[in-house]
Amino acid sequence: MKNKIIEAVESEYMAKVVPSFRSGDTVRVNFRIVEGNKERVQPYEGVVIKIHRGGVGSTFTVRKVVGDVGVERTFPLYSPRIDSIELKRSGRVRRAKLFYLRALRGKATRIRERKKGF
Repeated sequence: MKNKIIEAVESEYMAKVVPSFRSGDTVRVNFRIVEGNKERVQPYEGVVIKIHRGGVGSTFTVRKVVGDVGVERTFPLYSPRIDSIELKRSGRVRRAKLFYLRALRGKATRIRERKKGF
């Protein structure tokens, strides 16, 4: 059981509204980056290959392919650096962790679209 003070602090960070998405969905994460004294928003778009749900410590990993090289990035879900998360398309997959995508290339990495209502 967590301490009441820790719960109060965590609930303050978890008050942020996060869109609902699953593994297999394609998302665009607009992430704020500080370079020197300037701050800019950099979009990162790819397929969600895993979600770790752990309260305020929740994370999700997004994979994209840049010039034949797979790039994965893990984002803290409740980070103040995340400007927004946009759901681009919903994917239909049969497992929670999509690590098998790492071994696939080209058209083999395609994921079917999930229809509305499912």
